[in-house]
Amino acid sequence: MAKPLQLLAFLFLLLAGATAQAATRCTLAPGGEQRITVGNGRSVLIHAPRGFDPATAAPLVILLHGSGGTGAAMLRDSKLAEASDSHGFIVAAPDAGIPHDRGFVWNIPGVPTVTGAIPGPDAPDDVAFIGALIDHLARAGCADPARVYATGLSGGGRMTSWLGCVATDRFAAIAPVVGLRAGNPLASDPTRPDPATCRPSRPLPVIAFAGDADTTNPIRGGGAKYWSYTMHAAEQRWAALNGCTAAPTTRWVAPTVYEERYTACRGGADVAGRITVGGGHSWVVDNDALWTFLSAHRR
Repeated sequence: MAKPLQLLAFLFLLLAGATAQAATRCTLAPGGEQRITVGNGRSVLIHAPRGFDPATAAPLVILLHGSGGTGAAMLRDSKLAEASDSHGFIVAAPDAGIPHDRGFVWNIPGVPTVTGAIPGPDAPDDVAFIGALIDHLARAGCADPARVYATGLSGGGRMTSWLGCVATDRFAAIAPVVGLRAGNPLASDPTRPDPATCRPSRPLPVIAFAGDADTTNPIRGGGAKYWSYTMHAAEQRWAALNGCTAAPTTRWVAPTVYEERYTACRGGADVAGRITVGGGHSWVVDNDALWTFLSAHRR
C-alpha cells in the first residue's frame, strides 16, 4: 500500500502546484492600458508592454504625476508607455490620495503641498498605498519584486525621493524628475537637507533629471518651502548616504544635457543628475537613458 499512497501524494502535490501557478498567473493584457483596484478601492492605470508574457513577471516602473495632476495624464505626457513597449517593463500610474483642483497631490508627511497646507494625520497614506500596489502586482505574478523602480514629475519627483528615503527596500532604483530631494529642508537652515528625515535602510541608486531654467523647483534652490535647498545639495546627500567615495565627475551626454555623477558607491549605488540646459519644469527626460540606468539594478 505504501507505493500507491506515495503516488497519490505525489499527484496531489503536482495538482496543488499547478493550481497555485494558475492562481498567480497575471491577467494583464499585453500592449494596452487597463485599470486595477488596490487596497481600499483606489484604482491604478496600468500599461503592460506589447509582447508581455503573463507567465513571466516583468520589471515594474511606478510613475507618479505632478501636483494637481493624474496618473492618466502623466502616462500620456511622459511617453513611458512607448518606452515600456520597447523595453518590456510594466508602468503603473496611480493617482495621489489628496484631491486638489482637477487632480491630486501626494502626502509627504510634514511637508506642505502646493496648497501650502501640511497634510493632516487623517490624510491618505500614499507610501502604504504604493506598497500595496507593488504587493498586488507581485502576488498576481505580473511584477518582479526585485525589479521595481519609481519615477515621477515635480511633486511626483519629490514623492519618488520620499519613497527612496522611507521605503528603500521596495525599490531597486529611483529616478525623480524636476523633484530630487534628500529629506525635508532643515528647519534651522533650509539651504540644507535635514538628515533626520531621510534615512534609507540601504544604498539606493538614484538618477535625477532637471532643467536649469526651471523656476518652480529651481536647481539653485529657493522657491517654495518644500524645496529650498539646491539639487546639488540633494545629490551630495544621496552620495553620502550611498557611501560614494570617488570625486564627482561632470560630462556632456547630449548637446544640451550634462551629467553629474558620483561613483564608487556601496553596492554600485551610483548617484547621477542629468541637467538639460534651457530645460524648464517639465519631463526633461530621455526615456531610453532613464531605463538604461534603472534596469542596471536589482533589489
